[in-house]
Amino acid sequence: MSLSHTAAEYMLSDALLPDPGGSRAKGLRLELPSDRLLKFVTVGLPLFLVSLAFAREFSAGSQISCFSPTNFTGKQSAYVDTACWDSLLHHGFDTEGHAITKSLWALKVFPYSLLVVAVLMYLPYLLWRYAAAPALHSDLLFIIDELDKSYNRSVRLVQHMRKVQQASAEPERFWEEYERARRERYFEFPLLERYLTCKQHTHSLVFIYILRNLLLLLFLAATCLYLVFLHLNIFFQDEFSCSIKTGLLQEERHIPPLIPCKLVFFSIFQLISLSVGGVYVLLMPVVIYNALQLCQWDKGLLSVYEMLPAFDLLSRKMLTCPVNDLNVILLFLRANISELTSFGRLNAVSALREATANKEDIDTVVDFMTLLAGLETTKPKP
Repeated sequence: MSLSHTAAEYMLSDALLPDPGGSRAKGLRLELPSDRLLKFVTVGLPLFLVSLAFAREFSAGSQISCFSPTNFTGKQSAYVDTACWDSLLHHGFDTEGHAITKSLWALKVFPYSLLVVAVLMYLPYLLWRYAAAPALHSDLLFIIDELDKSYNRSVRLVQHMRKVQQASAEPERFWEEYERARRERYFEFPLLERYLTCKQHTHSLVFIYILRNLLLLLFLAATCLYLVFLHLNIFFQDEFSCSIKTGLLQEERHIPPLIPCKLVFFSIFQLISLSVGGVYVLLMPVVIYNALQLCQWDKGLLSVYEMLPAFDLLSRKMLTCPVNDLNVILLFLRANISELTSFGRLNAVSALREATANKEDIDTVVDFMTLLAGLETTKPKP
């Protein structure tokens, strides 16, 4: 056996991918990096700020300070603070002098409303996790396994072709059989390609993914509108006039009709609302981008795998409207590219193919490895 054939044998044996040592199921990412970032910020930010607000409330004590009359005792002043905090009603007069009351209860429930916001932001993630993630997990496991197996089949095919060519007494007949097999697509492995083609006609994953982003966008917009409402109606008034002349104290003459009070936590709530609203406004374009990326194909991954025999999902124009499950799967394959061992090998071969002068002679990985195996040197010239 010649030195070139021995080198080719070692080269092809090293090109085979080893069997994965552990289960790929635990390492698959079922969330895109941008979606994971959105979940972390939209859920974590209000929870973090609310925890700070509650910590300050527990450490600082009373959240209201009322200017009680000087003849009030300490217990009476504490009663005024408690009563005004429980009512949070501002008593004032309009431009015509009529008495009006305005409820400031939104300030009291503001921390709890942010907890509701955090729960709402978590709902799209739960929708994706329980409605789409199980099916996506199965699809990714099958496709990644089949892509790696298709690469190994191609390498083993080249090994077999090299042995047959060496044992062939008629080189011209060998190359005629090879060209005929190429034309009649004997080298194809149709299961994976047909499975990907089938995914172009299903829309369950893409529907849930778009619904997830629409719900998240809706909750972000609703939260921002809620914060704008608070700022326009309540978050400009840190002082109010409180009345405690109710119930048993209604007939007490020494109690003034209105007592001025000031909200101690007012500036903290303003800062929290501005922080949440500003961040949520900045996140809206990210959510829109996540939904719009389904409007175009990620052809980089499939174009690399077209080097495999008869894998021509792109060249046969089978990629139609990109809004389907296949496009979603391609996005998550890109996110799980570290689990796709064959991609790095084929990507390197693709780079070598781009640097080759005679590009028309190198169509698939079989052709490229045939060159490396030394078969082309014995191919009869036309």
